[in-house]
Amino acid sequence: MTQIASYRVQLRDGTDFAALVERLDQIAALGVSHLYLSPILTATPGSTHGYDVTDPTRIDESLGGRAGFEALSRAAQARGLAVIVDIVPNHMAFTLDTPWLRDVLARGPESPHAGIFDIDWNAGPLALPWLEDSLADTAAAGHVSVEDGHLVAGTLRLPLDPGGAPQADRRLSADEAVAIAEEQHWRLLPWRLERDSITHRRFFSVTSLIGVRVEDPAVFETTHATLFDLAEEGLIQGLRVDHVDGLVDPGGYLERLSARLPGLPVWVEKILVTGERLAAWPVAGTTGYEASAVIDRILTDPDGFSRIDALWRQESGISGDFHAEVTAAKREVLTDELAAELRQLRGLAEGLAAEEARPTGPEILREALSELLVAFPRYRSYIGDGGASAEDARIWRDSADRAAAEVRDRETIDWIVDRILAAESPAARRLAVRLEQVTGALIAKAHEDTAGFRFNRYLVANEVGADPDRPTTDPGAVDAHVRDRVARFPGALTLGSSHDTKRAEDTRARIAALTHDPDAAAALWHGAAAIPGSDRLDPNRRFYAFQVALGIWGAPEAAERAAEHMVKALREGKEITYWTAPDEDREARMQDWVRALLARWDDERPEALLRLCRIGEGLALAGLALRLAWPGMPDIYQGGEGPLLQLTDPDNRRAPDWLALAAPPAEGFHADKTALTRSGLALRRTVPDLFDAGEATWDGTALCRSRDGREARVEIGPDARIEGAIWSWSGECPPFRVALHGPGRPG
Repeated sequence: MTQIASYRVQLRDGTDFAALVERLDQIAALGVSHLYLSPILTATPGSTHGYDVTDPTRIDESLGGRAGFEALSRAAQARGLAVIVDIVPNHMAFTLDTPWLRDVLARGPESPHAGIFDIDWNAGPLALPWLEDSLADTAAAGHVSVEDGHLVAGTLRLPLDPGGAPQADRRLSADEAVAIAEEQHWRLLPWRLERDSITHRRFFSVTSLIGVRVEDPAVFETTHATLFDLAEEGLIQGLRVDHVDGLVDPGGYLERLSARLPGLPVWVEKILVTGERLAAWPVAGTTGYEASAVIDRILTDPDGFSRIDALWRQESGISGDFHAEVTAAKREVLTDELAAELRQLRGLAEGLAAEEARPTGPEILREALSELLVAFPRYRSYIGDGGASAEDARIWRDSADRAAAEVRDRETIDWIVDRILAAESPAARRLAVRLEQVTGALIAKAHEDTAGFRFNRYLVANEVGADPDRPTTDPGAVDAHVRDRVARFPGALTLGSSHDTKRAEDTRARIAALTHDPDAAAALWHGAAAIPGSDRLDPNRRFYAFQVALGIWGAPEAAERAAEHMVKALREGKEITYWTAPDEDREARMQDWVRALLARWDDERPEALLRLCRIGEGLALAGLALRLAWPGMPDIYQGGEGPLLQLTDPDNRRAPDWLALAAPPAEGFHADKTALTRSGLALRRTVPDLFDAGEATWDGTALCRSRDGREARVEIGPDARIEGAIWSWSGECPPFRVALHGPGRPG
């Protein structure tokens, strides 16, 4: 099927299969070719996203079950829409809602489902850090009993080993509860002990998600059986693989998936850092974060950015760069959120050292592993059973050099790197695999979720897949990016917003406007300093809140949404408040400030604010035009044909206002964005080869007309040159003209 564009819909939160069927005509009318769905398999009851899968063999009944999905798929295909489904091969829900896990709790390693989950049984019974207090204290308070072969502790109902479960139902004393628990395949612990006790592989630092061993062929088949059935019946036409870097062997997994479903396009959620290229996997490409980052850099004025940088540094007193902040954040995350993973790595290294009779100590290994993890610059390497590639070896050797600068003796660092690169023994391979999985978790938690909420200079660049130290670009860099995409992954997605972006496309465009009128930016910032309580708040954190307020001013419920977001931002930054130990007074002061700022702007409507918003609209349209012209397949996030003023989840996962989208206003930004979306997709449908392969084989003339009657003739010939074909904007910012200069390269 021709790939024109995908339209991403978040199921749940009031949107099930039947409700989405009612919106298919509206979605298809935009001109997209693919309907792109969040996970559809059975998830934790009440899940708002579906990534916490509890049963991969069934489609979630809360969405409409198998029958509901079949009806949706057939209705979509009847309207010319192929169906892409988001899948989660790396993990499942680590909760009692997961049937296979309940069986493992009852039967332990002998359970037929034990091999599905990544559990370290050598470390003892499966640790369950789910209690508020110890089991003994919970029982002493009268909250533990035996009921029908289960141990009931508060709201938890844990299966007991069927070979030795107490027969009589009764309330348990502290001693009885502890004695019974000690005979089980699990250990029930207070949640505060999770980093010191967990014995399963987590998703990042989320203890409630457990790793799945899809590297095992039997597990691969079992966990994918329903998806394979859907594909073979023609009910799905594409897959999006979530968090591919969390797998033991991403390349091997994708090869098996490709062999099992030949010809089915697969997109991977893979975050590429500066200078990194996607591996030669059998995929259509990534989900498009790297393309979004390039487009945001295009929309950022370099000279204006320099002035915003100077303003921020003067106000905040911060002199360093972002990557210095990431390094500091990595060290903090390793000693806190990922302490359990570091402990597990040390244990693997100790086992390898014992195998080689190498004298060492736990602190020597902890230091060496910590510095290697901090120094590693990417999400992961891909060392296979045969050892590392030249590129991966170079990255690890470079990391060893940087790590060695932080210790007195680099011998242990070099020993670890030598062993993981060669992968000559099972123990060395286990250490390499676990290191590769932890590097991704570490950089995600340190870069995206810690430093990204501390280094608050310019939030456009504090985005998934972006680099705050590279907020601008030049034609040569853009050209190189697009040439590489056309040559290697011409079917990759190009997103502007997603369920995981920190700020939606139009919010980022508003913030990018600061660089196009730094005088207006400074005036608005200094005016905000008059808000009562400003002097009690850190200027750097106020600068964050200021940009958030600008980004969503005028949107529905902006003040409360901004205030709610500030709690998450402050806790993710982990400087003055934390998820596990919140300082609600300090959070409230920042919430009060951002509410007051938005209220003042509502009342006064300062000219600087209105000007920045107008510039932001122009930048948003320019960004949309670039995404529509970019090689690959544009991905429109739900509601993205209209204004998309959103913050990070859960704000960006709310159901869109479908009725407002169905009847856009006659004029204004919403009307312009809808018209641009439709005209751009119509052009892609007219000459698909130009956008798919970078060259057109059709000669002729097309006419594109904007909502207000402006026209642009599109001459398409042997040079595949389109000039002014999609949109030109010249409002209160420098004019943007989106063009294509063959072969298929935006100019």
